[in-house]
Amino acid sequence: MKAILSEQIGPPQTLVMAEVDPPMPGENEVVIDVETAALNFFDTLIIEDKYQYRPERPFSPGAEIAGRVSMLGSGVSDLAIGDAVMAYCGWNGCREKVVVDAKLAVPLPAGFDMNVASGLTVTYGTTLHALRDRADLQAGETLAVLGASGGVGQAAVEIGKAMGARVIACASSEDKLEFCRELGADETVNYRTENLKDRLKELTGGKGVDVVYDPVGGELAEAALRATAWEGRFLVIGFAAGEIPKIPLNLVLLKGCAVLGVFWGSFVERTPEHHQENMKALLDWCVEGKVKPHVDQVFPLAETTAALEVLSARAAKGKIVVKI
Repeated sequence: MKAILSEQIGPPQTLVMAEVDPPMPGENEVVIDVETAALNFFDTLIIEDKYQYRPERPFSPGAEIAGRVSMLGSGVSDLAIGDAVMAYCGWNGCREKVVVDAKLAVPLPAGFDMNVASGLTVTYGTTLHALRDRADLQAGETLAVLGASGGVGQAAVEIGKAMGARVIACASSEDKLEFCRELGADETVNYRTENLKDRLKELTGGKGVDVVYDPVGGELAEAALRATAWEGRFLVIGFAAGEIPKIPLNLVLLKGCAVLGVFWGSFVERTPEHHQENMKALLDWCVEGKVKPHVDQVFPLAETTAALEVLSARAAKGKIVVKI
């Protein structure tokens, strides 16, 4: 079968197309014939050994997929051959067949768009876990989303609105902020031209925001933390800026706020049943029209390098998908 492989440490240009042996399912596993695989910013890091996971080479990028079950391992009873599913695989998504633990494969509603389905698991799964399980976001609260036009940012804007929050989308350009307004953001902040802390304070009447969703890190993190309200919650999602910030802990003390880590991958491994519940809730919201994931671009498998370059340049507005 065809697969895009990382055979050496390096940027997207080092990836190659190759033939590899198809997988066989073990106990409680299924093989999925992949129709689409979604890419995330961390795929640009994992191929350069700059991510917390370092798979043994050769491996394929792509942590989330959608397709149809083609083989069942022993012990699998909740799925059948031919079922349409979306699944989290961690890596190896950019290939024709993938084997996953059956608990990580979520059945799709009839006729569900495979391009959309492949991009739900990581970004929307991370975000729902962050906002509901970690921050306990309540209707009527204010949510500030940094990097709001990217994959997880889009998800945070949409899920925040679905949960009844007032959403302030923060991004680095006016075209990205216009995209956020189309997603339903109530207010926007351009942190390239505006002071992030001052503007968030202004938009909340000096109170500060109840929840900060930060997948960016860098210098924005402290500014956003300074703009949190009393007993606010600061969600650490990732570090797309490349710099891991050092937070003055006196701010946490003075605000009585909580800094909450969101390690979604570990959450899925530890509590797959809870992950399944979250995924089913997301699918219901999609069917009801409360969440409308945006697929920015779809690339053929042979152009996976070009797809990753879009993410490296931070030029994506929504999901980047590879069609197998």
